[in-house]
Amino acid sequence: MRRLAVPAAALTGTLALALAGCGGSGDTKARLSVGSSYMPQPVSADMAAGFLTITNEGGTKDELTSVTSDIAGEVTMHDTVGGAMQEVTSLAVPAHGQLVFKSGGNHLMFEKLKRKPRRGDTVTLKLRFANSGPVTVEMPVRSATYNPSTGH
Repeated sequence: MRRLAVPAAALTGTLALALAGCGGSGDTKARLSVGSSYMPQPVSADMAAGFLTITNEGGTKDELTSVTSDIAGEVTMHDTVGGAMQEVTSLAVPAHGQLVFKSGGNHLMFEKLKRKPRRGDTVTLKLRFANSGPVTVEMPVRSATYNPSTGH
């Protein structure tokens, strides 16, 4: 019988390549972070809007499925398409992408307010996802005319 001698270094390199192809890169989960959050000081005593950006640096999409807050009896998610606002039960957070909540687009509605938030307050909310763990966000209350692109 003839034996084939293969150097150990060659086997190690082949094993490393095989493992890398099996998802060993660490990029197979959603990696979520939240930024640019704010709530314009509401003009109404019972309803407010909220805006933020959820970034997913991971290789798998996720979905925002619910939002709760200590300040509201209910927080709903809305999608705006062609000027028409519609309540939705979930919104996709794409792999290597963002879910943006902004004025005139996707937004959060804080309904049945327990107290009216004032400029300078911070509102706590909890974001829940289909696959990732919950994320707690401290959302500052800005002036009613706040513009995130100018910071005023």
